Amino acid sequence: MPRVNRRWPAPRALLALLAMAAMAATLLAPQAARAQAGLVFNAGLRSGGGFESADGTRQELALRGGAAYSLAFEWPYDDHRAWQVWLSRQGTRLRLGAAAATPGTPGEMPLVLTTLQMGGVNYFDSPGGRRPSGPYVAGGLGLTHLAPDLAGTSARTRWSMSLALGHEWPLAGTVSWRAELRAHLTLLNSEGGFFCSGGCTVFIRGDTLTQVEALVGLRVGF
Repeated sequence: MPRVNRRWPAPRALLALLAMAAMAATLLAPQAARAQAGLVFNAGLRSGGGFESADGTRQELALRGGAAYSLAFEWPYDDHRAWQVWLSRQGTRLRLGAAAATPGTPGEMPLVLTTLQMGGVNYFDSPGGRRPSGPYVAGGLGLTHLAPDLAGTSARTRWSMSLALGHEWPLAGTVSWRAELRAHLTLLNSEGGFFCSGGCTVFIRGDTLTQVEALVGLRVGF
């Protein structure tokens, strides 16, 4: 199979992703493909992370932790490595505190994080064949869409990356289940008014948003 070269945009905010790109290139070196493609359905609990108030107090603004759901499509690259497209969604709330710029603004702002990333999965000790399993590392690069639900705010889309360690156990037929721990990093690169739309309802800033997620998944091969 010929080597695949991908050209990624290189704005200043992407410099933090270079290490992840190098890892992905190592995991996906060309070899013959033999394993199955599959869909992975995941559910997990994700830590909150947070922002800072941009009103001069630099108060920490925490996201509530809670449930997150994801769907991954994988197709093989060789007997123990696969490409992966990762789509996830988390509905949460941001505690505003002193960041509320308008009198009467609620103390919490509903926020939905939707992530789409391209990456790969590498099994450390796979038996090979059509059903790779065992411990693995996974990761991806892509975009996260942050959508608040509060008057006077607007959504933002930022570059993001994730890195995961997990284990897969075969079940019946082409079905297996996974347990995984995944770290998420979103590059905000904002000095203030991150969600502002026209006038500001809230004053928020941040460089990065970091989260950790523990999840279980069911993989169905085909």
